[in-house]
Amino acid sequence: MATPQGMTGEATHRSEAHRWKVLGVGVVANASFSAAATGIPTTAVWLRSGYHLSNAELGLALGAMGLGLALSELPWGMLTDRLGDRPVLLTGLLSTAAALVAMAWFVAPSASGAPALGWLVLAMCGVGLLGGSVNGSSGRAVMAWFREGERGLAMSIRQTAVPLGGGIGALMLPWLAASQGFAAVFGVLAAMCAVAAGFAWRWLHEPPALVASSSTALLKAQGSALRDAHIWRVVLAIGILCAPQFAVLTFATVFLHDLAHLGVGAISATMVAVQVGAMVMRVWSGRFTDRRGNRRAYLRGSTLVAVASFMVLALGVSLSLPAFTLATMIVFAGICVSAWHGVAYTELATLAGTSRVGTALGMVNTMVYIGLFLTPLAIPHVLAAGSWATVWFAAGLCAFVTYPLFEKPLPQASS
Repeated sequence: MATPQGMTGEATHRSEAHRWKVLGVGVVANASFSAAATGIPTTAVWLRSGYHLSNAELGLALGAMGLGLALSELPWGMLTDRLGDRPVLLTGLLSTAAALVAMAWFVAPSASGAPALGWLVLAMCGVGLLGGSVNGSSGRAVMAWFREGERGLAMSIRQTAVPLGGGIGALMLPWLAASQGFAAVFGVLAAMCAVAAGFAWRWLHEPPALVASSSTALLKAQGSALRDAHIWRVVLAIGILCAPQFAVLTFATVFLHDLAHLGVGAISATMVAVQVGAMVMRVWSGRFTDRRGNRRAYLRGSTLVAVASFMVLALGVSLSLPAFTLATMIVFAGICVSAWHGVAYTELATLAGTSRVGTALGMVNTMVYIGLFLTPLAIPHVLAAGSWATVWFAAGLCAFVTYPLFEKPLPQASS
């Protein structure tokens, strides 16, 4: 008969092994929704022609999903802290899949014409409202299952799901939009969310240590994340630094098509390169900062590199460099402004502690997706007032503003 110590050791071993399945669920869930949130913008050229939109109307349509996400992230995050990861993630993935199926049936252009702009905007906003459940719930699961010294790598791997999903979207969706139409685009995205829900149903549950502890008591002892100035500072920094990232994700395809005159193959390859490079750098960054314990210093350095990359891109546009060179610069800038993501989310989650991480991630994702809403709305106006060089210069300025917000290390809450 097994001893209590032996049974404890066996349970610990099972937990150690199971945490990688939980991380895998988080990656799949985030990638499936990211394929919609950052993949649909890679179809911007075809969205514009298929729905007969101007650049300003295109910006509104692309920003609508960001508005839905901005409105829903915080409520979903707070609900996750109260109910747990599993019910929130399953509800969000299944309802998002249903919304995308509805878009495939009712909001896709057909031979008889295209739906009105208002229907497209409403549908995109609805997908964002439902998909806002994915980020906070999967992030809380990773924080609960991994210890300090491992979380940078784990959260960075989870954050690779954003460029992974975007890369899958960039690889598939422009081709689907050009050859099969938007009903196929929305249908494929719905299937991805449904598959992710199946994985979550099978493997996602609370770790034994968290089940045994009183999360509510911890939450009361630490106080609400909404009233923590240290958390708000990091939230603001992450939110602003995502704006230049969204500038690349939402309008780089239009830039490459209209100014560089690249075709669908070259545009897709460029956007896939951005996403793959971002994935690699996020994993490396998480491992590097786990070993060095230097998350704040890394974030400050990443900010400056991102600023420099956009300034060089703006200069390249001003000098009318060849199309291949401009595409290469877009890839470099896109990677630089995405590499820090997992490290910043780890810093925020550690600062909040496990009992408040759902709310903290909801706060930051609200800021991030306000940026996703406003950035594509602003770019057409900046472009009309200046040029593409002005757009990329403004993106660099946004990155520069975040440097002082990451400047001083703050006390970290234990979890």
